[in-house]
Amino acid sequence: MSMILFAYVARVTDGLPLSASTDFECSRELQECKKQLKVVSKMLGQFPGRGTVKSNQLHIHFTSSQGIAYMTICCSYYPTTMAFCFLEELGMEFISSFEIAKIHMVSRPYAFLEFDSIIQKIKWHYNYSNRPSIKISVTNIQRELKVTPPRQVNVDDIIVSNGTLNGHLLLQSSPAPSYRLEPVSAVGILSVILNIMCGALNLIRGVHLIEHNFQDGDEEKGSVIAFLIAFITCVFQCYLYLFFVSTRMIKAAGAFILICICNFYLFGLRNVWQILFHLGVAFLSLHQILSRKLTEKQPDCGV
Repeated sequence: MSMILFAYVARVTDGLPLSASTDFECSRELQECKKQLKVVSKMLGQFPGRGTVKSNQLHIHFTSSQGIAYMTICCSYYPTTMAFCFLEELGMEFISSFEIAKIHMVSRPYAFLEFDSIIQKIKWHYNYSNRPSIKISVTNIQRELKVTPPRQVNVDDIIVSNGTLNGHLLLQSSPAPSYRLEPVSAVGILSVILNIMCGALNLIRGVHLIEHNFQDGDEEKGSVIAFLIAFITCVFQCYLYLFFVSTRMIKAAGAFILICICNFYLFGLRNVWQILFHLGVAFLSLHQILSRKLTEKQPDCGV
C-alpha cells in the first residue's frame, strides 16, 4: 500500500494551486482529507514554515519556502521525518524546474501540472524503494524538527461550522454537488430539430404580419404577439432539453401550455393539420424534457 498518497503545490499568498499529483485512489477518507488540504492551502499565510494536520488514518504535512507551499497526504503510520524529506525534495525539484518570477506571476490554476511526472517519480522512490534516492539529509531534517517541531493544526480549526472558519466568514467551504443531464438521445435531437423548425415558422409568420398587416388593427396585433410568443417558447423548450435549470418540470409544462394557447388563438391563420403538427412537436419536446434525468457527476479522483 502506498504511504504517500497525494502531493500538492500551492502559492502561499493566495493558495493558488500550481501542481498536484494525479492519483486515482477514491477512498472516501482520502477525498475528505483532500478537501481539508485545500482549505489549509487557503490559510497558509497563518501557518508559516512546517505544519501537520492529523486525523485518524491520514495526516497532512506541509512546508513553505520562497512563497511556495508543498503539501502531502500520508498514512498516519508514515514517519513524519520521511514525509518532510519528501516535501523538501519536492521543493528542490520544483524550484529547479521553474523560475520563481514566473511562479508568482501565473494566474491560471495548475499552471505547472506537467510537474506531476516528477512528483510521481519522487513518490515512487519514497513508497516502493527500499532505499529512496533521498537528496535531503534525513539527519538534518530530524534535527530541524526537534529544534522547531512542525506546527500541529487541529482538524477542528479547519472544519467549517456555522458558516465560519476560524472566526472568519467562509463564502464557499466546499463545492456544491455537481450534476449533469443524461446524454441526449436520437429522439431528443429530433425534437430539438423539429422545435427549431416550428420556432422558425412562427418567427417568419410573425415578421410577415409585422411587415404587411400591422396597421390593420388590434386583431392582427394579437396574432403577431401569438406568433412571437410561440417562437420564444419553442426556443425555450430547446433550452430546457439541452440544459439543466431549476424547477424544470414546472417550466416545461408551462411552455407546453403556452404553445397550446398560442396555436388555438391562431386557428384560422393555420389549418387543423398545421396546428396538430405544432402541438405534436411541443408534446414530443415536453416528453423528452421530462424523460432526460439528472445524474450526479462522479467525483474527480485525480487532482
